[in-house]
Amino acid sequence: MSLLVMKFGGTSVGSAAAIAQLVSIAVDQRKTWDQVGVVVSAMSGVTDMLIGGAKAAAAGDDAPYQANAAKMRQKHAEALAELAGESEDTRAVLATINGLIDDFELLCRSVHVLGDLTPRAHDAIASLGERMSARLVACAMRARGLDSESIDATEFVVTSDEFSSAVPLHVQTRALAAVRVRPVLERGAVPVMTGYIGATESGVTTTLGRGGSDYSGAIIGSALDADEVAIYTDVDGVMTTDPRLAKNARVLPVLSFLEMSELAYFGAKVLHPRTVRPCVERGIPLRIRNTFNPEHEGTLLVQQAEDDGRAVRAVAAIKDLSMVTVEGRGMIGVPGVAAKTFGSVAAAGANVLMISQASSEQSICFVVPAASASATVAALEDGLRHELERRDIDRIWAREGIVIVTAVGAGMRERPGVAAQVLTSLSSQGINVIAIAQGSSECAISVVVGAQDGDAAVRAIHELAI
Repeated sequence: MSLLVMKFGGTSVGSAAAIAQLVSIAVDQRKTWDQVGVVVSAMSGVTDMLIGGAKAAAAGDDAPYQANAAKMRQKHAEALAELAGESEDTRAVLATINGLIDDFELLCRSVHVLGDLTPRAHDAIASLGERMSARLVACAMRARGLDSESIDATEFVVTSDEFSSAVPLHVQTRALAAVRVRPVLERGAVPVMTGYIGATESGVTTTLGRGGSDYSGAIIGSALDADEVAIYTDVDGVMTTDPRLAKNARVLPVLSFLEMSELAYFGAKVLHPRTVRPCVERGIPLRIRNTFNPEHEGTLLVQQAEDDGRAVRAVAAIKDLSMVTVEGRGMIGVPGVAAKTFGSVAAAGANVLMISQASSEQSICFVVPAASASATVAALEDGLRHELERRDIDRIWAREGIVIVTAVGAGMRERPGVAAQVLTSLSSQGINVIAIAQGSSECAISVVVGAQDGDAAVRAIHELAI
């Protein structure tokens, strides 16, 4: 039996019209696949209303959560009426949704009394948006004659107890998915499951953090041994670069998981990097499609993409960065400097995006978000104060206004001279390269340029991908 698991993001369930499109897609895919499962996000803006109301309650203000509760009641009631009309089913679903909003108000009152929004309370409140959305979508499907059942992921997605950034426990999740979800599929119904959330082994609700909704689609697809996972969003697929920067950008029909991971890490906003991992580990193809242009086949992510003759297949960029440099002639041959450097960086909580070290060992430079640069330099000056006093290190400084531009392509492994092509394309546009690094995967080459050259660098390297 072939199984397709589809994940629909916030814009895909943002309105009654969007949900109607989602239902039409499910009906069409049900004709092609033996079994279809759906994973949904909260309706657009709902998660912000939930968390915003809870934070205001913690600060002592009841008005925002009360106003948001009223808005959510109206938003879901109007969508339900438009999608499913008046029936016993819709009345029951609306009562359930209103019950969830009642829970939101009760939780916010508790947060207000305590004056504290704990991580556990945060996740309990944040989970309500997906719970309302899943019931709404399942009802809309039933109104279209498609047997459907909403399922809270808390019933089968088992996670660690790290609230707001929980880690899925795959063995336990697979076992529970076989018991809770598989029977729904086998009877020919479409399960509509909540994204973004799960529960600890003791049943406490958790959320998966940034990118957690798409991540849920891959987790659930993996747990059910899907034949394909489709992530529906508001773009046609993964493009060769940001079309706002290069008008000749195009959708890539096929991309390897490794290439997608590199693009996601270095700024492409289609998928969070960890989303692909569950599918990679089980060899499940993952497709990125557009809810609002369902005829487009999108981008298919596979273990190994066929060589299309291009060494560079796509270009991504990360902006608003700073490059921190630790330099000194006394560093040559001194053991432990790099370890102490990055120990200090870790203590500052900075996210290091790229590292480059001179072969002479006279300097180490690395790129961090601009917002954390000053704290990083201060932490380094404290952690390396003895080396500074001995003049093993001459100075530690940050260069502001940095952009990382990354050329990605699995074909780089087999072709000599790709770095030369990248540098030549930049040189031809008069762009100065501050630093360069190539990942151990040999699938990406990253260059550091000044912010004023970032967009031009993307366009220059993109010419190698078209």
